[in-house]
Parts: sequence; C-alpha cells; structure tokens
Amino acid sequence: MHIVIPDDYQNVTRSLDCFDRLDGHQVTVYHEAEQDPNILAERFADADALVLTRERTIIDEALLARLPRLKLISQTGKVSAHLDLAACTRNGVAVMEGRGSPIAPAELTWTLILMARRALFPAMQALYAGQWQINLGERLCGQTLGIWGYGKIGQRLARYAQAFEMPVMVWGSETSREAARRDGHQAAASRQAFFSEVDVLSLNLRLSDSTLHIVTGEDLALMKPTSLLVNTSRAQLIAPGALLDGLNQGRPGFAALDVFEDEPLTDPQDPLLQHPKVLCTPHLGYVERQGYELYFGDAFANVRTFFAGGPCELANPEVLPRKA
Repeated sequence: MHIVIPDDYQNVTRSLDCFDRLDGHQVTVYHEAEQDPNILAERFADADALVLTRERTIIDEALLARLPRLKLISQTGKVSAHLDLAACTRNGVAVMEGRGSPIAPAELTWTLILMARRALFPAMQALYAGQWQINLGERLCGQTLGIWGYGKIGQRLARYAQAFEMPVMVWGSETSREAARRDGHQAAASRQAFFSEVDVLSLNLRLSDSTLHIVTGEDLALMKPTSLLVNTSRAQLIAPGALLDGLNQGRPGFAALDVFEDEPLTDPQDPLLQHPKVLCTPHLGYVERQGYELYFGDAFANVRTFFAGGPCELANPEVLPRKA
C-alpha cells in the first residue's frame, strides 16, 4: 500500500523507532507546511492511506472528492476540526484515531509559566547581546494558579503547583470543580471570581462547539494587571482579537502562548510575536520524541491492522470502505 505522511515539519518521522511498523509498504513523507488543495490533491492522488500529524493537514469534502484511491486516514491523536469526519464517511474513507498523553503539554505549560514569570526570554536575549541582568522577574511561590479544565493536563499542573507552593483555583464544569475539591484545591465561587482572583491562568480545555471563543474580552478585563494568561490548548478558545485588545489595555498583564489562530505562524511581524508582554512558542506542546513514538506508533499500527483485515475501531464505523 502507498502511505503518505504530510506535514512532517522537522523531518523526524523516519527516525522514530516505530517507523519500522510500515515495513513492506511504500511510504512518502512531505515536510513543507502545505495547504494548497491543488498541491495536496496531487500529492495524495496515489495514496491508499494518509497518516496525519494532529491538526496540521486540513481534509475536507472538496479534497476527498479528488482522492478516489484513498481508503484510510490514520490520525495521530484524536480527530478534531481539521478533518471532516462526515465527509470521510460519505466518500468511503475509514478514519482511525490514536491516543494522546498529558505529559509533554503539561511540562511545556509549566516551562512557559516559569519563563514568563522570571522574564527569562528577554534576559537571555540581552545576555547573548552582551548585556548583564537587564530585568527583574517574579517567583511563583504564593501566587494562585488558576486552571480552567481540570482534566489530565490540568491535574498535572495542579501537582506541579503544589511543589512550587502555589495555591490552586479551578473553574470549569461542576464535575471538574468537585474533583478539584477532592484533591484539596479551591473551586472558584464564580467565573468572575476565577478571572479576577488568580495570578496565573492556564487554559486546558478541549476545543469544541461549546468551548469555541468561550473566553471573552469581558473575562480578560477582570484579570489583574499583574496576571499571566497561558494558553497551550487552542487559540480559538479565546474570542478573536480579545487577547491582543486585553494586553494592550493591561489586563491580563502578560501572556504565554503555544497556539495561534492560524498555524503555522510564520510572519515575524505578527502582533502577538511583536508584543513586549507576550512569550510565544510554535505549538510545541506535543512535540517531543516520546510523545511522537506514542502518536505515530498507534497510527502506524492502525494502518497495518486495517490493511491486514484485522479488527479495527473506526471513528466513523458507519463508513462503507472503498474496495481495493
């Protein structure tokens, strides 16, 4: 079978230990961040299967209609808005999902919190430019960490906060708040109290119809002028333009971001990249070797199982797969 792996930005897929699971198949790997539908249709024309890296490649009805040979999309992690699952079903393309891990995203989130609070990035830039100790950071001890979304990542962050002697306040569903109370943390009395009382606020929600643009400009206006907002989940959790407006008005006082409205973000003049109160990383939350072995190990195993005729758990079980 011909398997195509698009958007391998770092050119690392072939270096993974799990890559040998595709032995015996023809594999084509592309590294450019390409979204032109005509180029994608050309690249995918002879593919029996696509292995997608998270949400990097957009698969919609128009593209699927130009890929009559395609039988399987093996998704690293879970299906999200980048992939039109209903269109896959209509076009006879089976979709299989993998697993995720909270470890790398939680670690990156904590790295951003530390870097932002200690103002490490400008201090490091100055050092490499020949300057010594140009600013003053803040310690985390005693600051309140706010967590919106007390799932696997949020729970890890809460444990990190305990080690740094930070009180934890949680907002979210009643189930999340009750779980936080059981773990010895404070559940915010209200959404308004959550935004106004925390010093560091981490968004750890999954993006869905119910969470799209859930954070508003009114929410951000409640934050302390010294506060830090951290988003390593999805940029679309925040209403368009609200964060930049809030930063320019001084609430929140700072932001640390790993996610952006349009990715990959390659414009060095983007207002968020240029803002003196923002620390940015290029969506690295899941990008580390052990995580890649998990994501691609599952995806490659799913390809082998599917084409070997083994039992498959499909994300669209109602699909009528195309014949070989």
